[in-house]
Amino acid sequence: MYKILTLNNISVAGLERLPRDAYEIASEITHPDAILVRSSKMHDMELSESVKAIGRAGAGVNNIPVDKMTELGIPVFNAPGANANAVKELVLAGMLMAARNIGQAWSFARSLEGDDAVIGKSVEAGKKNFVGFELPGRTLGVIGLGAIGVKVANAARSLGMNVVGYDPTITVKSAWALEAGVEQAMSVDDLLSRSDFVTFHVPLNEATSNMINAERIRLMPDNAVLLNFARNGIIDDEAAVEALDSGKLYAYICDFPSNLLKDHPKCLTLPHLGASTREAEENSAIMVADQVRCYLEDGNISNSVNLPEINLPRNGGHRMAIVNRNVPNMLGQISTLLADDGRNIVDMLNKSHDEIAVTLVDVDDEPSAGLIDAMVSIEGVLSVRCLGCTKK
Repeated sequence: MYKILTLNNISVAGLERLPRDAYEIASEITHPDAILVRSSKMHDMELSESVKAIGRAGAGVNNIPVDKMTELGIPVFNAPGANANAVKELVLAGMLMAARNIGQAWSFARSLEGDDAVIGKSVEAGKKNFVGFELPGRTLGVIGLGAIGVKVANAARSLGMNVVGYDPTITVKSAWALEAGVEQAMSVDDLLSRSDFVTFHVPLNEATSNMINAERIRLMPDNAVLLNFARNGIIDDEAAVEALDSGKLYAYICDFPSNLLKDHPKCLTLPHLGASTREAEENSAIMVADQVRCYLEDGNISNSVNLPEINLPRNGGHRMAIVNRNVPNMLGQISTLLADDGRNIVDMLNKSHDEIAVTLVDVDDEPSAGLIDAMVSIEGVLSVRCLGCTKK
């Protein structure tokens, strides 16, 4: 029986992917085999030695101590693309709200007083203050062309917009999914200089922190619009507000309210709604539950942010799943120990990513406890599991 600890409310659609005859799931559970989390911060959390995997029902993993988990040989799974449509729709809504001054117009309408005749006259007198513009022919710059960025770019093209994209690490899969009319920017600065709207779909890290600052805002066309539904900190908010006040920027739409932004007349801040749809929550939970189950039961890995992808079909019998540092002679040591234990290798697969490697080995008979202990003692081995064995 596998034990799953949930740190947040995880969609039932995801939890149903874990059969109750094999999984015990609770928000309070001792010695869990895996943890499912959404937004809870885990950096200061004391983890049980029983934890073998962490699943984040969403894309970002800033709330998880990924480096620490890597050192322990624990994969951290996420759900890239599961919330892509939800974020795409909110970006489109943000562009439309900025272009048509929806926030300011709504505030004006809510402030009207008097009977309906008086309100009607006030509407006709005041609507000229909220004249906006249309999207066709405008240029949207998309920084980050992963699952979300591609959907945003393609949707903008369907609205008649020009689209410029920038992503130096774009995957072949994403490149194939892009509409043919999406143009390539050679740099962030190149993209900013050509864009009436700019939207960001990148993680927050050293390279992207304050990516948009006062210097870069000066490169943008006058009356441009910034949209940030990715991560707080990508845009220097103080620089953005200065540009709004000077008239350089037309609007700033983001998912991260603050005292600086929330009451600014040219800002529209939302309470982190990017992935807040029932569909996105269900998709994320289903994806990450499937990945955690596949890892616990078979050792296969997909969509891990810290361990390589690996998939070796089960052919019955006993499987050893080994996470180790990507150093020379590791496979040789593993094979030697198996031979010394009298175990024949039925199938074997090794995959590596940067400094970490994962090896799956199917053997003809259950490894002894001594063999497992010997593998754990190999310098550079981070974790060893035996699947289908009496000793896990």
